[in-house]
Amino acid sequence: MYRISIIILLVFVFLSNSIKAQNDSIIDNVIAVVGSEIVLKSEVEEQLMQMKARGIYGGGNERCNIFEQLLFQKLLVTQAKLDSIEITESQVDDEIERRLQGFIREIGGEQQLEDYFGKSILEIKQDFKPIVREQLLAQKEQQEITGDVKITPSEVKAFFKSIPADSLPIVNATYEISQIVIEPKISKEEKEAVKKKLENLRQRILKGENFSTLAVLYSDDKASAKNGGELGFINKSDLVKEFAATAYTLKEGEISDIVETEFGYHIIQLIEKRGSQVNVRHILMIPKVSAEAKYKAKQKLDSIARLIRLDSLTFGQAAMRFSEDEDTRKNEGLMVNPYTGTSKFEVQQIDPATNYALRKLKVGEISDPFEAQNQKGKTVFKIIYKKAENKAHTINIKEDYQQIQDMALADKKQKVIKEWVEKKQKQTYIKVSPEYKTCKFNYPGWVK
Repeated sequence: MYRISIIILLVFVFLSNSIKAQNDSIIDNVIAVVGSEIVLKSEVEEQLMQMKARGIYGGGNERCNIFEQLLFQKLLVTQAKLDSIEITESQVDDEIERRLQGFIREIGGEQQLEDYFGKSILEIKQDFKPIVREQLLAQKEQQEITGDVKITPSEVKAFFKSIPADSLPIVNATYEISQIVIEPKISKEEKEAVKKKLENLRQRILKGENFSTLAVLYSDDKASAKNGGELGFINKSDLVKEFAATAYTLKEGEISDIVETEFGYHIIQLIEKRGSQVNVRHILMIPKVSAEAKYKAKQKLDSIARLIRLDSLTFGQAAMRFSEDEDTRKNEGLMVNPYTGTSKFEVQQIDPATNYALRKLKVGEISDPFEAQNQKGKTVFKIIYKKAENKAHTINIKEDYQQIQDMALADKKQKVIKEWVEKKQKQTYIKVSPEYKTCKFNYPGWVK
């Protein structure tokens, strides 16, 4: 069902022309003029169908809400043009590429996307260009309007006091965790064995076997394996150095020699090169850690934990001296949440192995060594320190100042936008179709 909804969403995003063609006289009426921009009925209908495809409903006022959002966007675009704000072709292309890659991953591949729509990727991109350009213009204008908005501590406190007590949100429990990580050493024999297996696969491909089939069967990169090892179009900066250096020197269809990266060993095939981007498929093999190497890593962590418990070292000092995780070592082992950029984690944001060890600890306690996977998919051993725990609670200024500050800043920006819209509504030529004049708008000035 999810896959179907993604396809439906893509249909309405990319194939607006086919919708208009079904009933041009009705769907493609101009229903509003905002300065130099127009709103078509098709734009409202397409977004309405997108919402329904995703199971989103707005209590019967969906059409009016969408219409007002479009009026707001057109007002921003009109002002952006007056302010001579520019969006480069590169910015538009990069944004289209980013969105397309997401859609391609969901639908199962670039070829599947082209087959479904009966259009080439290039044609789909061309259809999407004016839509993305307008959205980026509107975003940039909105950033210009709110870019200088700041919030003071007194304003944060005043905002918090203005929230009715029965409307204060509940903050989920959060944890602050420090870690010391040891990566078990992989033997030279294991590395050679993996390289031998990968070279054997390479020779089979060179003799005519299908790269994609072998990627599905043997690649340790499970995310790309389901797509036959294909990564999709990607920038050089998004690839690790050794992988990129090889991928960008291949000819289309050519198979690389074995490439070693921090993730393991790869063979790579170039599918296509477009400008500064390449589309490649690869097979990754990650050397396995022996039982002996695991035992040694665990033993080393036991010794480190013993030193900390005897107060010979603080956990932070031990992390800086012994941890092999570069992302946390210099920060005395403190883990940073990639979703928020803070040191606070909710339960669902913690990997299962770490979460299991965390549940057994009180604040200030150190775990026993345990096995986990790092972000590169490699086997590591850790000990963790439960630095702090904030239980689920009603939001308050003492514990949640940063969150309240963000809420207050967003509220202040929204008020600035409201004042801007009300001012521009008076200065800008706006004409709204009679069928929408009965809508209950957030900004009533659309109807004059």
